[in-house]
Amino acid sequence: MQYPKFFDEVEKFVLQDDLSAFLGASKDGIIEINYLDCVKLAGHSCPTVAASYIATKVALAYFFEDIPKRTALKISFKESKTNGVTGVIANVISFITGCNDEGGFSGIGNKFNRRDLLTFNAKQDGFIKFTLLDEKKFIELDIDTSVVPGNKELKTLMQKALSGTASKEELLQFQTMWQDRVKKMLLNKTLWNDIAKIVKKG
Repeated sequence: MQYPKFFDEVEKFVLQDDLSAFLGASKDGIIEINYLDCVKLAGHSCPTVAASYIATKVALAYFFEDIPKRTALKISFKESKTNGVTGVIANVISFITGCNDEGGFSGIGNKFNRRDLLTFNAKQDGFIKFTLLDEKKFIELDIDTSVVPGNKELKTLMQKALSGTASKEELLQFQTMWQDRVKKMLLNKTLWNDIAKIVKKG
């Protein structure tokens, strides 16, 4: 698979997953998830996918000083799953954290539950709320992709690409500009707290 090389430069997630450890899928349950994995999940790389990745980074850093645990959180969204790009964001965050909605794994015995840890239409201030399962700590975030604006030529090039009138050079220019914006978001960590803005925490 050929892809933009900067994907490999994005800080990956190193997580501990009790279910993975229990079933012998990985030693000690340690798993790694990188940006390319999330691109494969979503089928594309865009500011929304990048911001979802960044928001999860910001949230997990707030809760865990060491290796974050998967399925140790409840995650809620202020909007419905079908509103705008909420579903896309939820899919990426669910993939990384292991927290699923009603379709998730129900566990073995009374352990390893992943179901109903992801909900929508919640009454909260931030767009996304992450809460530890014991409810002793939470963080609410808003996502703002406008922190890194796109090139002014992108809109015109996208319209030409969609209509099939773009030349090969214009199509390549569009793709390069599109991924350059994503690159700026993901590789400049000083912007992460602006892209994933903390609304409330406790």
